[in-house]
Amino acid sequence: MTQLLLLGDEALAQGALDAGLSGCYAYPGTPSTEIMEYIQASREAAERGVHREWSCNEKVAMEESLGMSFAGKRAMVCMKHVGLNVAADGFVNSAVTGTHGGLLVVSADDPSMHSSQNEQDSRFYAQFAMTPCLEPSNQQEVYAMAAHGFALSEQMETPVLVRLCTRLSHSRANVTVSADKQPMKELDALNEMRSRFVLLPAIAKRNYARLCEKQDEFVRLSEESPFNSYSDGPDRSIGVIATGIGYNYLQEAFAGACPHPVLKISQYPLPKRQLARLLSECQQIMVIEEGMPLVEQMLRGPLGDDGRTRGRLSGDLPRTGELNPRAVAQAFGLPTPALPAASPLVKMRPPRLCDGCPHANSYDALNEVLKNRPTSRIFGDIGCYTLGALPPYNAIHSCVDMGASISMAKGAADAGVQPAVAVIGDSTFTHSGMTALLDAVWENSPITVIILDNGTTGMTGGQTSQAAGRMENICAGLGVAPEHIRILTPLPKHHADNVKALTEELDYAGLSVVIFRRECIQTLRRKK
Repeated sequence: MTQLLLLGDEALAQGALDAGLSGCYAYPGTPSTEIMEYIQASREAAERGVHREWSCNEKVAMEESLGMSFAGKRAMVCMKHVGLNVAADGFVNSAVTGTHGGLLVVSADDPSMHSSQNEQDSRFYAQFAMTPCLEPSNQQEVYAMAAHGFALSEQMETPVLVRLCTRLSHSRANVTVSADKQPMKELDALNEMRSRFVLLPAIAKRNYARLCEKQDEFVRLSEESPFNSYSDGPDRSIGVIATGIGYNYLQEAFAGACPHPVLKISQYPLPKRQLARLLSECQQIMVIEEGMPLVEQMLRGPLGDDGRTRGRLSGDLPRTGELNPRAVAQAFGLPTPALPAASPLVKMRPPRLCDGCPHANSYDALNEVLKNRPTSRIFGDIGCYTLGALPPYNAIHSCVDMGASISMAKGAADAGVQPAVAVIGDSTFTHSGMTALLDAVWENSPITVIILDNGTTGMTGGQTSQAAGRMENICAGLGVAPEHIRILTPLPKHHADNVKALTEELDYAGLSVVIFRRECIQTLRRKK
């Protein structure tokens, strides 16, 4: 046995490698990015030939991992919570097809929206897809759940959702790793059962009936899971349900000596036997769960407040944002020391583009062109260039989800908005902008699409962009007229030329693509 100091993300990656992982598929997104990066940097993964290349988006990654599972090998797909929206089609249907080799679907949620558009809770997806869900409470459990999840997936022929959160993914702890490494599974194309992966209606109906039949067994496995536990306590005025990292916060709030009965839940569906005991023995129930009030809503039922269940919905815990030991202590009326005042040396600093960022020069040119066009609207997208919405640029009017810039610009143009401009990064374009551009090509929509091509996925640390070196070819292949594909260099010395080119394309009553190309300043610095 060896101890390593690991992030939660790294603990999952190492656990998967030790459990015989054959392939990891992912699209970078905070707080999940470090899972793939750890596997990419692993000498062991390289020696064993583990697949570990980034995918162009989460849907593709999900389906690639299902293909590896189809072949009988253990696969893992990783994303942040909003990425699961993109992968939902493949994920939900993978529960209907079932799996062959073990398949872990890892979603890292971001409560408090440190780098996200919402606070959604991935446990709802597991409930919706009717699949088991694992929610670790510490880094050691993260490591152990990889092997447990693969075994559970293969035993029940189902994908298993692993739900992490920012505080667990991005904090370090000592993790004891096993010296007993499982070998990678042999190729097995599942010829005798291949038909269940063909979701024609007749087959899908049989598969769905099988999935429904598994639900009682999923509950039994949760009741027997080593990651769920019931600990009694002398004060039964309140019973506590603590899920995932919420259990850690409870332990810290009570210094490891909680006087109340506690049901720790880290494997779903809910363990009915232990839950029934807690409800029968305790007068009130406090639910401590990171994210949305999934368990609390289930206990309250369809009529809402039952007068017994407390948590985020009752106001005992904050309705939004991350939990922490202080919030948990306050929910139980425990004394909490006053927080120290912030030092006068600490100043609030709004986020901004890096010094030398090529996007700054791109926005300077765009703003100059549009300053005398008051009806213009600029639709932004997900990436570090979203900071163009802030001073001093104030250059974009929307940012909704990956790829929405082109779609929204087209819809606005359809409504009569002129000029309608989309601003999108190179990685986001290959993630989900290409299909929107195809729609615009089909109608020759009067929009200007500005692709900020810095050759990398900059916001998440500089991962490879699949469009590197071929952006104009992709646009031409989708049908954009070559004479309206312009490649510009965002540097101050080219400002006048860039303004002229942008003006010409904005004046064109059809679809044009302007590619601002200069390497991300951070990846350039690392190279030098």
